[in-house]
Amino acid sequence: MGLGALSGAVLGVVATGAGLAAGELTVGIVSGSSSPVIAVGNKVIDLVPIGMKNWAIETFGTNDKTVLVVTTLALVFVAGVVVGGLAAAGRLAAAVGGTVGVGLLGVGAVLSRPDPSLARLAPILVGTAVSLAVLLWLAPRRVRSSSTEPGLVGQAVAGVAPDASLEPASAHLYVPMVVPGTGIADRRTFVLRSVGVASLAAIAAGTGRLVQGRYSVADERAALSLPRVATRPLALPPNADLDVPGLSPFVIPNDDFYRIDTVLTVPQVSTADWRLRIHGMVDQELELTFDDLLAMDQIERYVTLSCVSNPTGGPYVGNALWQGVRLDSIFAQVGYHPESTQLVSRSVDGWTCGTPVSSLTDGRDAMLAVAMNGEPLPPEHGYPVRMVVPGEYGYVSATKWVVDMEFTTWEAYDAYWVPRGWSQQAPMKAMTRIETPRDRDDVAPGTVEIAGTAWAVHTGVSAVEVRVDGGEWMRARLGGVPSEDTWRKWVVEWDAAESGRHRIEARCIDGDGEVQTDVRADVAPDGASGYHVIDVDVA
Repeated sequence: MGLGALSGAVLGVVATGAGLAAGELTVGIVSGSSSPVIAVGNKVIDLVPIGMKNWAIETFGTNDKTVLVVTTLALVFVAGVVVGGLAAAGRLAAAVGGTVGVGLLGVGAVLSRPDPSLARLAPILVGTAVSLAVLLWLAPRRVRSSSTEPGLVGQAVAGVAPDASLEPASAHLYVPMVVPGTGIADRRTFVLRSVGVASLAAIAAGTGRLVQGRYSVADERAALSLPRVATRPLALPPNADLDVPGLSPFVIPNDDFYRIDTVLTVPQVSTADWRLRIHGMVDQELELTFDDLLAMDQIERYVTLSCVSNPTGGPYVGNALWQGVRLDSIFAQVGYHPESTQLVSRSVDGWTCGTPVSSLTDGRDAMLAVAMNGEPLPPEHGYPVRMVVPGEYGYVSATKWVVDMEFTTWEAYDAYWVPRGWSQQAPMKAMTRIETPRDRDDVAPGTVEIAGTAWAVHTGVSAVEVRVDGGEWMRARLGGVPSEDTWRKWVVEWDAAESGRHRIEARCIDGDGEVQTDVRADVAPDGASGYHVIDVDVA
C-alpha cells in the first residue's frame, strides 16, 4: 500500500501548522514581531489593485481583514499540502525547496514593509525552520544501497531487521522507514508522531497567543485619566437626534464606529513608548511624549469622519466627540516654512498619508486626538494618539497610531495611497444618505417618514431635499448641529397614496449654497458622488 495522497496531505498540514505555531510562540516572546500570516497579509494589501480593495470593502465591509487572514492561511496550508505530497512521493529535495520558498516569500514581505527588523523576521525564520524539521522528521526516506544481495535489500524495504546470518558489513543497509511506492514501514509510528507534533503545535500556538496578551494596552487604557478640557464644544442641540425609527444616532458609539485601515492586527502602543517627531521644512524639530501632549490645552469637538471608499449611501462615515490638542498650536512651536504644502504623517506600522498644510492651519479644529466620546481612544481607532482633520477624507488626514510628521511639498513625496491610484488631495464631498425606509422595503399606504443623514464637513448642510418618482423636490426638516463640522439629520413626510414601486432620491445643499451634484462617480480616485436613490413598494 503506497503512502497515499491523504498521508502526504497530513504530512504537509502538520509541518505547516507546526511552523505557524512556532511563529505565534515567537511573536509572544520577541517584542516588536508579528505573525508570519500577518506579514504576508500586509504585503497582499500593499499589492492588490484598487478595484480589488474596493470590491473587498463593498463585499465584506469591516470583515475584509478577517477574510484576508483566513484566505492567506488557507493558501499557506494549500502550499503545505503540495509540499507534503512532494515529500510523500519521495521528492524530498523539492519539498524542502518548497518550504524554503514559502519562508523566503515571508521574508520578502517583511523586508518590503516599512522599518523591517530582525524582530519582525524572527517569527518567519523560526517558523520555517520548525516546518523543515517536522517535514524531515516525518517524511519517508529512500533506501540507498550499493549491495547486490536482494534478500538484504528486500528485508530493508519491508522494514524487517536483517537476518543476523548475513554479512555484518551489510547491516548498515537496514532503514526502518518508507521506500517510496512501497508503503510505510510503521504507519502507526507516523500517525503517533503526527498527532504528537499537532498537539505540541496547538499548545505552542495557544501559549503564543496567551503571552502576546502582555503587549495589550487594555489595562493601561482603562487606567488612563484624561486631562481636563480647556475648550468645550458647542452644546449639542436637543433636536440633533430626530425621533425617527431606523435613523442612526447623531453620535456613533465607539464600538459601532466604522473602521477602515491597512493593518491586520491592531497596534498596541503604550503611552510610555509613544513619541511624535515633527520635522522636515521647519525651523526647529520637535519630539513630543504622551505626557507632553496631555499637558497642553485640550479641546473637545464633534467631528464627522468619512472614508474615501464610502459608496453613495454607504456606511463608512461616522460622527463622534473627539478630545485632543489643536495641531496649529503645536506647529507654532516648530516654525514650519510657508513653502511647505504637504504634511506627511506616519503610523507606527509605517503607513503614510499626506494632508494639505492649509487644512491644518486655516483655523479649523484639526487635532491630535487622545479621546473619543469621552474615553481614551480605542486601540482600533488609534490609541494612544491619532489625527482628526474636519473636511478631509481619512486617507489624507486621519492617521491612527501617529508617530511622525514631516513638513514637505506635494512634489517631493507621494503618500501610501497615491501610487496606488488615489488623488493626492481629497476634500470630503457633500453627501446625503437615506436611512429609512431601506431600499426595496415594503411600506404601508399613508404618511411615510423618509429620513437620513447629510454631511458637508467644514462647510455645513443648509438644506436637504427629497423627491419621489422624479417629482418636485420637497424640503426636509433638519436636526440641529453644534457646528459645521458634523453631519446633520433630516426627515420629510411623504404621502404614499399610490400603490406600487416608487423611486426616492435625496440631495443636500451645503452652507455656501452649493447643491450636491447628481453626477455619479465611483469612490476612486477621490470619493463617490451622486444622489442616493432607493426604491420602495407601497402595498
